[in-house]
Amino acid sequence: MTTTTSTDTIAHWVDGALYAPAGSATAPVTNPATGATTGAVLLADAPAAARVIAAAAAAAPGWAATSLARRTQIVFRFRELLNARKTELARIITSEHGKVHSDALGEVSRGQEVVEFACGISHLLRGGFSPSASTGVDVHSRREPLGVVGIISPFNFPAMVPMWFFPIAIAAGNAVVLKPSEKAPSAALWLAQLWQEAGLPDGVFNVLHGDKAAVDALLDSPDVAAVSFVGSTPVAEYVYTRASAHGKRVQALGGAKNHMVVLPDADLDLAADAAVSAGYGSAGERCMAISVLVAVDPIGDELVARIAERTRGLVTGDGAAGGTGGTGGHAGTDRESDMGPLVTRAHRDRVADLVAQGEAAGAKLVVDGRGVEPRGDAAGFWLGPTLFDQVTPDMPIYTEEIFGPVLSVVRVPSYAAALELVNGNPYGNGTAIFTADGGAARRFENEVRVGMIGVNVPIPVPVAYYSFGGWKRSLFGDTHAHGTEGVHFFTRAKVVTTRWPDPASRSGGGLQLGFPQNA
Repeated sequence: MTTTTSTDTIAHWVDGALYAPAGSATAPVTNPATGATTGAVLLADAPAAARVIAAAAAAAPGWAATSLARRTQIVFRFRELLNARKTELARIITSEHGKVHSDALGEVSRGQEVVEFACGISHLLRGGFSPSASTGVDVHSRREPLGVVGIISPFNFPAMVPMWFFPIAIAAGNAVVLKPSEKAPSAALWLAQLWQEAGLPDGVFNVLHGDKAAVDALLDSPDVAAVSFVGSTPVAEYVYTRASAHGKRVQALGGAKNHMVVLPDADLDLAADAAVSAGYGSAGERCMAISVLVAVDPIGDELVARIAERTRGLVTGDGAAGGTGGTGGHAGTDRESDMGPLVTRAHRDRVADLVAQGEAAGAKLVVDGRGVEPRGDAAGFWLGPTLFDQVTPDMPIYTEEIFGPVLSVVRVPSYAAALELVNGNPYGNGTAIFTADGGAARRFENEVRVGMIGVNVPIPVPVAYYSFGGWKRSLFGDTHAHGTEGVHFFTRAKVVTTRWPDPASRSGGGLQLGFPQNA
């Protein structure tokens, strides 16, 4: 860690302005496609974090008191600005994460769906009313904001994942502190400035950069009522345990090992296309990426051959010039790419080491991405699409969440064996089944113990009005992201019981020390 006064410093955002405390520690931000350092992000210490949280706490009461009509107007204005300028945000994502431009643009568009959902939050915040629940007694309910909420987001979706949470939190009347990944921090600042342009009052949306110290400040602060987190399972468990100990609401989405089951009756071309797209898109750096393909006998050989053919045709390169994210095997423009680099050199080296471990464990290395010749700067953090066959559940490439462009094929003799494999895995984020048999698909849907399921859909990320979240060690807490569950997470219920004395009667009702009974 160093200190910096460079114009490339990526500062916090507090009360509608950049905030850069003197002497702050920093971490380098790199362009994964070139290896070049492009900036230095501030790492908040305890006083800096307290300053950011205090700004949110000061703004929260006024924003909660703002009319629902005004709040939704501002959210809608944010949506319009985002839609008009989302290519700007996509370029920022590509420059710090490395995913090709088309993939980054898709990320923004999926996040925008949650913004659009939040524009209609009035319908979901209305309470209930029961007249004459008892004699002369009316009861009504209401949902109110929590106050300050913290969002801790990962590097792989620097725009979409925060947008799973903050549009709903803000529309519901909360103030937000967003702690983005220090590997890809600039998208958060761009979003903060867009909120300001949309008319959001200063202090309602704040950005706190940093590492563990910043995270711990959010988890410990008495001013933060709830925390939303997406990241690895060990950190998700840490966030859940520490924040819960301080009485906070927590939704902590953890790691994944997503299986795609292919039954013998499936369309193998469709399945091969899906496996390649879902396994290698965004260089495998997706919590919903397919990392394990479960081939049910006897289609293993043919399916692996089709996947290998498609894998070898993919283009790995710098997507900053508008990579297509297309079908591979491009001719023409040298910088057109299907898949970009990994986010850091250290992560690239970790994935390459897991590939070596898989080979040493006896898995069949069908396509080796370690020797890829990228269309881009040789100093980038490159590792091409990698395909393993004959993988077994005891191998590191199966047990570890690789988070890279590595697809492992496990062969099983039956549907029952495939189901046992999926249900026996400690993760339960997403899964898919490819089949032409509606009965088999329905049975899988009923029997599999996973939070999100695709039927002939390899990445079953729900639309914004359904919830996103896994089971088992893929989720800590009982509330999923966005949808109606998100609205309930960022609000709390209040129930009011009312009795107005009849002005025609002067009777006070007398003393009644027994427990009230309805009549």
